Amino acid sequence: MKAAQLVDRRERVLLVGVSLRNSPRSQAGQIPDATSIVNRDSLDELQELAESAGANVVGKTLQVRKALDPASLVGRGKLEEIRADVHARHVPLVVVDHDLTPVQLRNIEKDLGCRVIDRTQLILDIFAMHARTREGQLQVELAQLNYLLPRLAGRGEALSRLGGGIGTRGPGEQKLETDRRRIRERVRKIREAIETVRRQRTTRRRARQAIPLGMVALVGYTNAGKSTLFNALTGAATLTSSKMFATLDPTIRAIRLPSKRRVLLSDTVGFLRDLPPGLIAAFRATLEEVQEAALILHVTDISNPHHAEQDIEVLKILRDLGVEDRPCIHVFNKLDRLKLEESGQLGNGDGNAPDKVFISGLTGAGLNELLARIDSAMPVDPLVRLKLRMPIADGEHLSIVQGRGRILQSQLEDSHLLLDAELPQSAARRLWEFVLD
Repeated sequence: MKAAQLVDRRERVLLVGVSLRNSPRSQAGQIPDATSIVNRDSLDELQELAESAGANVVGKTLQVRKALDPASLVGRGKLEEIRADVHARHVPLVVVDHDLTPVQLRNIEKDLGCRVIDRTQLILDIFAMHARTREGQLQVELAQLNYLLPRLAGRGEALSRLGGGIGTRGPGEQKLETDRRRIRERVRKIREAIETVRRQRTTRRRARQAIPLGMVALVGYTNAGKSTLFNALTGAATLTSSKMFATLDPTIRAIRLPSKRRVLLSDTVGFLRDLPPGLIAAFRATLEEVQEAALILHVTDISNPHHAEQDIEVLKILRDLGVEDRPCIHVFNKLDRLKLEESGQLGNGDGNAPDKVFISGLTGAGLNELLARIDSAMPVDPLVRLKLRMPIADGEHLSIVQGRGRILQSQLEDSHLLLDAELPQSAARRLWEFVLD
């Protein structure tokens, strides 16, 4: 008896990208210009996003044109080509790698005869999949409602019931309500709930600040390996996945540095090129952890051939958050994915820069060096070096030196210990009576 063949039950999706022509070389039949190449990279990224949402991408098409068509984005001729492709491949969903106006969305859906979503709606769908906490769910719902509100007119059939496919996940019946007044009321309530969450976060943050523990925030492009690095440094077991935006809800854990100082490490949502401004605004409470950080670890997937472009996008968002001048260590992750000769070259030049470190969160390579760099760069509760003369019988204060600092040298003198030690400033304040001039 033959083994039953596996059936791919994922939703079949066709991807559509548009590139604006900026060079005569991009004419038909000639070498495409740099813009179209960049958009092909963007289309590859869109495929990763679609697959993260559970799609089976069966085809991709990229159009190069002088200007975007205000009615259909791609123009009548290209729509006919896409419609033929949709029917031939039996595709129920088309994802466009561009933000669509309500008019463009309605026209394209009417012409193709299938569901159409744009890049923003796809990202919102992935966020809806991965939101686990109440805070994350509220933030996703707010972003979805703000996105859908101007797109309600003319989509009664599409919004009449909950769907089961990509781009239909979300908050539920309120998302489908065509009464703008009720949707605005729901938006107001969500904003109030998120503001409550923000105040609670502020209260917890102030409680943390009462104890001199600095915050270190992991930031980076989505799928750069931040959660794997977070787990490696903290021993936590947060979700790690190759899917984009696997981490949505922030996680905070304490870690101990080589100096025995304790700091808090925060794992945050990944960034993406052209991340919708409304989404950034909705996740303000989450991104406040980045704004409050004393030190930022910018994590880059060094094995990604486009990591330089991704870094530029991350820096843009950091600039929007007002933290571009914050102390930062650039962490080049996924060293284990490089060939031996490629990784060997990293030790020359940039590999020794004080603001750069090369690591593998998966294998643990370079983590000790990273912790040492964090220790030296951390501005909160700085280390001080003291010479102390302490009674051997004073176990309470000796335990402070041993538990929170490093003893560099020790010498026994009568019933006292002469110590050369390095401690956090907060601990050193409790030992001033034993300090030698």
